[in-house]
Amino acid sequence: MKKFFILLFLLTHVSYAQKAIGIQDLSKDLEQTVTYLASDKLNGRKTGTKGIEMAAKYIEDYFNTNGVLPYFDNYRHHFKDAFKLKKLNAYNVVGYVKGVDPDLQKEIIVVGAHYDHIGRIQSNTNDTIANGANDNASGTAAVMSLARYFAEHKSNKRSLLFVLFSAEEMGLLGSKYLAKELKNQGTNIYTVLNFEMIGVPMVDKNYKTYLTGYENSNMAQLINEYSGQNLVGFLPQAKSYQLFQRSDNFPFYQEFSIPSQTISTFDFTNFEFYHQVGDESQLLDYKHMAEIVSGFTRVIHKMSNSKNKEIYLNE
Repeated sequence: MKKFFILLFLLTHVSYAQKAIGIQDLSKDLEQTVTYLASDKLNGRKTGTKGIEMAAKYIEDYFNTNGVLPYFDNYRHHFKDAFKLKKLNAYNVVGYVKGVDPDLQKEIIVVGAHYDHIGRIQSNTNDTIANGANDNASGTAAVMSLARYFAEHKSNKRSLLFVLFSAEEMGLLGSKYLAKELKNQGTNIYTVLNFEMIGVPMVDKNYKTYLTGYENSNMAQLINEYSGQNLVGFLPQAKSYQLFQRSDNFPFYQEFSIPSQTISTFDFTNFEFYHQVGDESQLLDYKHMAEIVSGFTRVIHKMSNSKNKEIYLNE
């Protein structure tokens, strides 16, 4: 009997150790991505600049290396001819993991984040680069990591579209163009999960993230059920500041009338460098980010494998 308990202890210890290593490796991957995207050499990733071109190339290489396929002819979805942006080479970066079920693969879940930022700004210091680590290299890194996981495991029955949007800072232009184009093509979009500013934990909350448009659908309830934890909650400020309408989820809600919502941890008290030069990669909590990505890996797996569309808009 004593040997049994010793063996049980060892197995449990190994299990927890493996789990910890997984979070640790994920943390390193996320930190590596954010550190590059928010580095000075990318100059703040403003749409149409050399810096965002470098960011797009980094994302494309990551997708290609990890088996995430392009959804269109290549990874770049150009929209410079729209919105009178002809002087700017504007494009989203779109990856694709096809569903393994012959029927359900026709339905698509969009997982997105914007990878652009605001470039150089006026500052009281010698630093003029708004690096955009939390806004939104953090969300970009999360989407890239999720894409890598599902491309490797091929466990999703529904298809997954991993989209890094550009020109969000110019008025959601990249997501508006893509949502309209997918609608015109008759694409069957089930739901949209968008990640925005997830780099710093919230303070004194009993949930890890909040969901914009919380009351619009049953998504929050199902996310917590799918993840087996209190992964999302309701943040009153998100409603009062109308954050549901202010990120790349919103154009998909407008075009498709489907649950399309954003995940965030920026609660207006926990990060003072929004659109400032101080938004640097070393300020982010990568273990916290890894725990979010791990939780949403389970969520997206169950979203993509449910027999029926379980997420719906409330009346």
